[in-house]
Amino acid sequence: MMDFRPYRSMLFMPASNARALDKARELPSDGVIFDLEDAVAPDAKADARKQAASALKAGGYGKRTRVVRINGLDTSWWREDLAAALEGQPDAILVPKVDDPSILSRIEEELAWLGGADKVALWSMIETPKAYLRLEELATVTDRQTTWVVGTNDLIKDLHASHTKDRMPVMTALSMALLVARAYGLTILDGVYGNFKDVDGFRTECVQAHEMGFDGKTLIHPSQVDAANEVFAPSGDDVALARRMIAAFEEAKQRGAGVAVLDGRMVEELHVVEARRQVAMAEAIAGMFPKGT
Repeated sequence: MMDFRPYRSMLFMPASNARALDKARELPSDGVIFDLEDAVAPDAKADARKQAASALKAGGYGKRTRVVRINGLDTSWWREDLAAALEGQPDAILVPKVDDPSILSRIEEELAWLGGADKVALWSMIETPKAYLRLEELATVTDRQTTWVVGTNDLIKDLHASHTKDRMPVMTALSMALLVARAYGLTILDGVYGNFKDVDGFRTECVQAHEMGFDGKTLIHPSQVDAANEVFAPSGDDVALARRMIAAFEEAKQRGAGVAVLDGRMVEELHVVEARRQVAMAEAIAGMFPKGT
């Protein structure tokens, strides 16, 4: 079944910053990623775990998707990260630098040992050259995995490439990740845009990612939320057209026709599938933040 939960804006928040975790309850982001990895200094890891667990247990995040990014399996922190995260029962665990199927298998084993994680999904950071060369293996290792987050900054670093406005140095990797994610029914989110003060550059990258087919974008600053939400949401005109296409096709079916004509354009089943997806997504977005909440 297609997941119609919106992921337009997934905001990383350092779990070491209790004020940031509290502020996330009021931001219009579709989700919050409680970060125990890159955003947390080594001597703050223990306190970050406690604060993430406490914030999750306290709740108040509404319908936002709540994700905890743990430290990598090449560190001494990941097991304690998992245990602390499960105390708060997040929606998902985000695993960094997933470039071998054994990484997710090991996480699965640890979750089974800890217990109480039946409803917790796995998200994977796809951010190394090796990961992009093993995409199909990574996509099929476990049914618990639902989402990929592409890590373009790490990939560019490993490739010795340059950060460019059009992202051509990593376009092959982005396209391959999209192809495999769609082939295996995974949600896929674009990587972060590091310069949060570059409003125009951020919006340009959001538009590119949306046009490519990404479901949303990961963010590093609250100021990026509104633009991501706008770009990755179907527009009012798109939704209105989608509803008309569905109605025209249903009317044609009742007449025994396999196609409809709307505004001089042919409407076939494949067009209606996408139209229904857009309508369902618009309804899901409208349900994220009901008036008065």
